[in-house]
Amino acid sequence: MNSSLYYIKSKIKKLLFSFEYLPRWVVFFMDVFLTIFSSEVSYLIIRSLRVKFYDTLDVPTRYGIVVLVNIIFFVIFKTFYGIIRYSTFIDGVKLLYSTLCTLFTLIIINYSTYFLIGKKIYLLPSLFINFLVTFSVLFLFRIFIKIVFENITSFEKNPQALKAVIYGADSNAISVVTALQSEKIKRFKIVGFIDKRNLDSSKRILDIPILNSKKKISVVLRAINAQVLIISDHSLSNIEKLKIVEDCLDSNIKVFKSGAISDWENQEAISKKIIEFKIDDLLGRSTISLDQEPISNQLLDKIILITGAAGSIGSELAKQIITFNPAEIIILDQAETPLHFLSSEMEKLNSDTKITAIIADIRNKETLKRIFKSKKPEVVYHAAAYKHVPMMEENPSQAIYTNVLGTMNTADLASEYGVESFVYISTDKAVNPSNVMGASKRIAERYIQGLSLNAKNEQSKIKFITTRFGNVLGSNGSVVPLFTEQIQNGGPITITHPDVIRYFMTIPEACQLVIEAGAMGNGGEIFIFDMGEPVKIIDLAKKMIRLAGLVPEIDIEIKTIGLRPGEKLYEELLNDHSKTAPTHNSKIMIANDTSTDYDLLFTKVEELIALANNYNNNKLVAKMKEIVPEFVSMNSQYNQLDN
Repeated sequence: MNSSLYYIKSKIKKLLFSFEYLPRWVVFFMDVFLTIFSSEVSYLIIRSLRVKFYDTLDVPTRYGIVVLVNIIFFVIFKTFYGIIRYSTFIDGVKLLYSTLCTLFTLIIINYSTYFLIGKKIYLLPSLFINFLVTFSVLFLFRIFIKIVFENITSFEKNPQALKAVIYGADSNAISVVTALQSEKIKRFKIVGFIDKRNLDSSKRILDIPILNSKKKISVVLRAINAQVLIISDHSLSNIEKLKIVEDCLDSNIKVFKSGAISDWENQEAISKKIIEFKIDDLLGRSTISLDQEPISNQLLDKIILITGAAGSIGSELAKQIITFNPAEIIILDQAETPLHFLSSEMEKLNSDTKITAIIADIRNKETLKRIFKSKKPEVVYHAAAYKHVPMMEENPSQAIYTNVLGTMNTADLASEYGVESFVYISTDKAVNPSNVMGASKRIAERYIQGLSLNAKNEQSKIKFITTRFGNVLGSNGSVVPLFTEQIQNGGPITITHPDVIRYFMTIPEACQLVIEAGAMGNGGEIFIFDMGEPVKIIDLAKKMIRLAGLVPEIDIEIKTIGLRPGEKLYEELLNDHSKTAPTHNSKIMIANDTSTDYDLLFTKVEELIALANNYNNNKLVAKMKEIVPEFVSMNSQYNQLDN
């Protein structure tokens, strides 16, 4: 019997979904038919009350006018445009507006005939009854269709649908459940709600139980064999959310989140907002509040140049800076394809800002000079750099050409052509550097400070500003994309050492702070960012494995491969001799760096570049150690130069 019923249901489902959706004209004629039916029902109700009708018009004509007016407002409010099985709140509102307008129009017609010929067409109570019946029939018809489709689609079990619990019990959570239940291919089977207000667990929402939330979330979910938690409660603090997520991950429970939902969104849009937690969400960092006025004063209607624009930081800077309505953004990089993609993406943004993409190498000063001379940029963000530690350890000349010479070229031309502000993007690896890459960035930092001192001595208007921060999640070549790829390939995840610790922030956060630091700087400062708590790389790997719904060391192996050349166990944002001063933004501090003999520095940098041209790695690195005495190589072929 059950198999026969299942077969019939399956056939009905196949028939229903073979249409995908009914044409609008079919829905229109169904609504017209239901309006005629409602008019007949209304007539019978009034007739049963034994009241006397007006004899101004016969019954077919009277109710023909009612149907005609309804049709007019169906067309005006487009009540038949929606797909019935996906009807939403807005469809109900359209029906209400349509039938109410019909009621008021018929009342106006009724009293107009009274003033013209001294007779009414309709009894006023009959119009109200007709309105109630018509709206109820049309509305209930849509509900009936939704229920039929939901029952038919739920009859065929989806073996891949995961048992899920919704954290939250407000209107947002209800919208999430409704959207998930309307999915054609269901991802989740909702088995319960959890509410932090400890609602009575004997109650139900949408016929789904409210679970006891006094116990740990993971215990509650395991008790009902739920595999997924969907967080829909937006009143949770970051600390509360992190506590819930980490509890679930430790119990191998997948966690999803839903965005804020408005009443006007359809179920398909809501469904798309239900996404998995990402590693960025587990940083627990608070939202940044930018001081908009000085940033706007610096960037509004200005010509902005961004070097290294095709990279992770450069491209995000471009996307954020365009919101401040500069006159033009010049995006410069030597990587053709990524620059093309960024240019195309920027052109699609709804902005009056002109986007100019230039392929150029910052190591070629003559090319840069033509750009500065013709474009006359007013603000420069210098993000171009080589950043991969092992590669620069093998190719120190290239680190000098790009990170030192390229920075010198860009900064010198900025000074020569009257740029107002030059923002240099450095790295925490420049602090007590242990590798060639970090040392090259530290040399560039000191060169920028030297130019700033000269500019102040010459009373130049240009401000040279340095920003320094740690690793950014998801940047090109960082551990997050690497770990993601390794997890997708079934492992192993490779880490260099179980005790390696790094500071992390997201790319958008880093760029927000760069933009604000650039606006608040007076010249010569090194701004360092609050990177939050340091993260153990092995812990990051384990969290990413759990976020993928897998178990570390069981589903995915974590393999230690040893520290790479030049790599530290931990990074620093300040050297031993530096202190910090606060700014008005609690996430940005100023490093009080020690002064130096900049005339001697410029001479040594010129000697360094000459050595880079000879490609003698040992002599080159030895010179770098002379310029940066705190540069002590680690796990490197250059250790011998420290003796």
